[in-house]
Amino acid sequence: MTHIHERAVVDPAAELDDDVHVGPGVVVGPHVQIGAGTRVGAYAVLDGHLKIGRNNRICPHAVLGTPPQDVKYAEEPTRVEIGDGNRIREFVTIHRGTPQGRGLTRIGSNVFLMAYSHVAHDNIIEDHAILANLVQLGGHVHVMAHAIVGGASAIHQFVRIGAGAFIGGGSMVDMDVPPFCNATGNRARLHGLNTIGLKRRGFGPEKLKAVRKAYRWTFQGHMLSAEAADRIDAELIDICPELLDFSTFLRSSQRGITRIRS
Repeated sequence: MTHIHERAVVDPAAELDDDVHVGPGVVVGPHVQIGAGTRVGAYAVLDGHLKIGRNNRICPHAVLGTPPQDVKYAEEPTRVEIGDGNRIREFVTIHRGTPQGRGLTRIGSNVFLMAYSHVAHDNIIEDHAILANLVQLGGHVHVMAHAIVGGASAIHQFVRIGAGAFIGGGSMVDMDVPPFCNATGNRARLHGLNTIGLKRRGFGPEKLKAVRKAYRWTFQGHMLSAEAADRIDAELIDICPELLDFSTFLRSSQRGITRIRS
């Protein structure tokens, strides 16, 4: 049974599934949809064209679906979509998209957004990603599956954080960080592989050896990124199919790839 606290303000046009709990002081706008089993903590604000999936935990004072911080924005009906099983902690802010972007900010499923993290307009955060406390994402950022961004880090607009990458706390990231890599610093530079994360995801010795080889070819040899990507596809994909994400990432970078400090 859905439970709405008597001190919450929920627009009659909002759509709440069964077993949604809405705490005191919460404000829910008319275009909001909330899936079954989701809990919304005290004084959270849910606004705009916002679709929230099932079994999410939204903590007190989170602000989701409000307008983007973009001077060109003119109240167009852009959107935020949030998947299932996410943890959204206190004072997290998630802004809706812009017409000049994709018109959509999207959060996947089983994402953990820690306190005070900010997800700007037109961002994509894929499944199982983690943003630690105070992480700030500029507009149009793409954080891929299983990536972790350490506390108080800032990610520049249009940057991509590859699948399984790890960003050290307090980093300023202004170029793409490839899958499986560690990056830290101001400006961020690569510091090896996220080996712990790979082991947690079940990468065995043969796969880890292949990933290390791909890293050496790309960042510690004399090959161009495209050459390294071609060699990875030719020699390592059969051993570690996940490296297709790595080679594809290298080929598709628009901002350039974060590298080892010279």
